[in-house]
Amino acid sequence: MERVGLRSVDGLELDAVVHTSERPDVCGSVLLVHGITVDLDEGGGMFVRLADRLAGVGFEVVRFSFRGHGGSDGTQRGVTVAGECLDLQAAVELARGRRSGPMSVVAASFGAVSTVLSLPWLDEELHRLVLWNPVLDLHHTFLEPELPWGADNFGPVQRNQLRDKGFLTVDGEFELGRVLFGEFACYRPLDVFLASRVSTLIVHGDRDGAVSYPIAAEAAWKRPSTLLHTVVGSDHGFDSREREDEAITVTVDWLVDQACAAS
Repeated sequence: MERVGLRSVDGLELDAVVHTSERPDVCGSVLLVHGITVDLDEGGGMFVRLADRLAGVGFEVVRFSFRGHGGSDGTQRGVTVAGECLDLQAAVELARGRRSGPMSVVAASFGAVSTVLSLPWLDEELHRLVLWNPVLDLHHTFLEPELPWGADNFGPVQRNQLRDKGFLTVDGEFELGRVLFGEFACYRPLDVFLASRVSTLIVHGDRDGAVSYPIAAEAAWKRPSTLLHTVVGSDHGFDSREREDEAITVTVDWLVDQACAAS
């Protein structure tokens, strides 16, 4: 694992690492895009384990932290969807500059928002896309939350804090600001995703209490070249080591079958 320099388009320094493969038959690169409140390791270090597995089968893997997360510049209250799109663009350029060949993206939870919204330009760069428990509908996740996590974090008490202090606190630790909250009404990632044609694997727990499994399942059913893998009984983020390992294994196997065959 090598720590590398990564600067976003607007000058913020982002924490980033690269996992290089020792295999002679490197079959492309994979960019890992984390969710909100976490960092380049993803919850419980899932992205570290995923990156090691991918490097072991012949991929170069890039992990990075969005602005306001982990060791990257910026503040939590300054995080925006637009800013994350800029960070993602910089990470894509890093991955493409280091390695030719097929490039794939694995995006978890809120990381799916910037990834999917970038598909109008990213589609041509991508060989394959994997979405873990993806946020595809901002309205029903945050503005009119239908699930317990959203009700707890974006309900009336939290909205009062947002009004009075300029931020609300997600999971008791992440300060989400007014601008990001306002953006939730402006973007429709599901529409962008359905219009895209990049081959996609969705991995989602069917008991997710934070991000809608039915929305993801319906998107997979409607959209061509989309495969849904259900982690049976799992809450958001894959709630046991066994279920985490299932998500990782399914992802690695699918990328190996798809990307390495094309290299």
